[in-house]
Amino acid sequence: MAHQSEEHAFISRPIIKNIAFFGDANLNPTTDVYKDAFAIAQTLAEQGFTIVDGGGPGVMDAATKGAVAGHGETISVTFYPKEAPGFEGRYVGNVTDLEIKTTNYIERMFKLMEHADVFVIFNGGTGTLSEFGTAWVLAKLYYGHHKPFILFGDFWIPIIDAIKSNMYIDRKEMAVFEIVTRREDVLPTIQRFEKKARSIASELKHAHEHGH
Repeated sequence: MAHQSEEHAFISRPIIKNIAFFGDANLNPTTDVYKDAFAIAQTLAEQGFTIVDGGGPGVMDAATKGAVAGHGETISVTFYPKEAPGFEGRYVGNVTDLEIKTTNYIERMFKLMEHADVFVIFNGGTGTLSEFGTAWVLAKLYYGHHKPFILFGDFWIPIIDAIKSNMYIDRKEMAVFEIVTRREDVLPTIQRFEKKARSIASELKHAHEHGH
């Protein structure tokens, strides 16, 4: 039963509430990526979404501070590494309404995904790549009940083109995310995600009721 409940945590609900932000930790507030993350978090918070991030600096800090500027709720999922000196850890300047403490990087990543309904993925390094890959495979595994994600920035276009051209990526895998290049397009994209999720939920309910 425990395994079933753990797996269920990665299946989305038709109503999208929590939005997780992933991206580089080594960014200061003067960078475009930080400014984008701040502005997007502020807009989403103003619309009633809860912003979730890893409690660190960079994009994570921008997400929290943008949400605060938008008078929204914030959640951080953190861990305090003892044997990972290259990891940014908890950032004292990133103060959220709720902090969920984990024991290692893998647990932290999955808790972040458990506590969000949609992910917005900005530019970053290997940590961001791991989050992107995990979000993508989970979306494929639970397609139809999946948690969609946004890849923010035009740099994602050649990356996805290269992956699609050189790896075995099917149509279903390409359907679980959208690349967004403008701040103002993030909210409408999330609204489309929810509309699609509601439609799928309705279809599944109809099929269940009629024994299909």
